[in-house]
Amino acid sequence: MDSRSDGAVLRALAQVAPGSPLRDGLDRVLQSGRGGLIVIGDSPDVLNICSGGFLLDASFTPQRLSELAKMDGAIILAGDASRIARANVHLVPNPNVPTVETGTRHRTAERVARSLNVPVVAVSESRKEIQVYVGDQRRPLEPVGRLLDRSNQALQTLERYRTRLRLVTRNLTALEVENLVTLRDVVEVLQRSEMEVRIADEIERNLVELGSDGRLVHLQLEELMGGLDDNRRLVIRDYFQPDGGFRIDEAMEALAELDDDALFDEEILAKTLHLGSSVTDLDEALEARGYRLLSRVPRITSVIQDRIVERFGTLSRLLDVTVDELEEVEGLGRARAQAIRDGLSRVVELSLDDRYGRRD
Repeated sequence: MDSRSDGAVLRALAQVAPGSPLRDGLDRVLQSGRGGLIVIGDSPDVLNICSGGFLLDASFTPQRLSELAKMDGAIILAGDASRIARANVHLVPNPNVPTVETGTRHRTAERVARSLNVPVVAVSESRKEIQVYVGDQRRPLEPVGRLLDRSNQALQTLERYRTRLRLVTRNLTALEVENLVTLRDVVEVLQRSEMEVRIADEIERNLVELGSDGRLVHLQLEELMGGLDDNRRLVIRDYFQPDGGFRIDEAMEALAELDDDALFDEEILAKTLHLGSSVTDLDEALEARGYRLLSRVPRITSVIQDRIVERFGTLSRLLDVTVDELEEVEGLGRARAQAIRDGLSRVVELSLDDRYGRRD
């Protein structure tokens, strides 16, 4: 699923999530033992395939949807589901549009969604389920309890990854300070970081479907994911080898596009992100530019970070600079140069304490 169709599916699922008026209406239809066909969108293309029925143009309420579903025809809603445009409509989509469904209602729903690219909801009275169709995608609305169970399991997995990521990130920092980093160390941090992002994306999809019932899961996810995206970007900025048109944004996109198998193939990951030399040796020594450690020093803007890295080139050189040398960087006065020098010293001290167990 590409990002455009994925976004359309998520927007449609948000409209029918628990806590929304539309979901309340759909649940009423389902509980009453009836079926229904609801099109979310009243554009001219939708109206062109409508036959019969009657014009309503009334504000949406769950009770009205439930009552109108007693009739056999489809219900046409505005694109934001704020009003009911038409009811008891017979839909006549293009019969040549392919469909894998068997029932009349679901075949119509799929053909309308595929041909007009509008969300269509089908409530099945026989299967007691609700299906959402968007473009070529079909998504059943799962019970809230099942979504919560899956989200909580994913949160537990995410927490384990987060604990491991803290360890490998601390190790990378200490190795950077001692100038002992290998390509393998960098790849491990990026693998763990990216997997966390993917697990979090899965949870966020569940949150869209959970609607108002996912508040606690959302709070736990926010607490676990603080600052992770910046960590990936900073690690890549420290080590990737730019060439031609390949820059940091392209590297981030390439990382996101790797499938899980490629992500955990260390050589493929290193080559994809242009880490190290062209001939991948996982034990190859690398030297950080210093972006990630500079980000841990308070009140340094990205512009100042760029100027410092451009001026000194490598982290090992940066860690040896004097206040006088830092003061020569454009935009840094004596006080800020001293603060940066002191901040880097604290980062070094803390990283070595972590590595050699001199503190909890």
